[in-house]
Amino acid sequence: MTNTAGARQAQQSGRAAGGSLWAWAGAAAGVAGVTGIQASMAISAAYDPATVHDPAQVAAGLGEHTTALLVMHTAMMAATVLLPVFAAGLHRRLRRALPAESLLPAVAAAGLLLTAAATLLGTGLDTELIFGFGEDGTLSDEFLTVGSHWVGTIPWLWVGSGLTGVTVAVASLRHRAVPAWLGWTGVVLGGLTLLTGVSPLQYMAGFPGPLLVALLGLGFAFSRR
Repeated sequence: MTNTAGARQAQQSGRAAGGSLWAWAGAAAGVAGVTGIQASMAISAAYDPATVHDPAQVAAGLGEHTTALLVMHTAMMAATVLLPVFAAGLHRRLRRALPAESLLPAVAAAGLLLTAAATLLGTGLDTELIFGFGEDGTLSDEFLTVGSHWVGTIPWLWVGSGLTGVTVAVASLRHRAVPAWLGWTGVVLGGLTLLTGVSPLQYMAGFPGPLLVALLGLGFAFSRR
């Protein structure tokens, strides 16, 4: 009986310390974010010097990228539902390894939830933009121009993930609650995401942010500490 109880306890301890579904959810959210950002980059009519001053041409250009809109919507919505799972798991993981009064678990989770809110809002006009072309005159060229700018900006607001990365870095390098390589990943990519996100170049956070989330997810998935 003692041996059986000890084996169960060791197994449960290994599961708690190692990778689990919440971490894989983070990795998948990061990959989905990268996919969504790449699809957003393809929707460029609002930024083309040849069409930017003509709403009719911007609208026509947006209509030629409905496939990219579908990919972006699906990927960003996948990230939206996966990020809170990652946030909950990360909160639990850090809470177990840090002092009870530490704010770091809550801050790390909040950064991911902030990112999920941005990806959700970033897809908020997609239904009208994707299906509005099927109804003549339903959507004005001016609205479609705004929509083109919307999908090229709001989904890029990954500054919250930078906050998470920096928080993980502090948990690692100050408290040794996270493997060191994950801490330095948080310093480099988290710091870059946070700095670009709070600057006037805030949309640039869409480049390192999803990559950071993917690496953090994979790191916790394979970590055995």
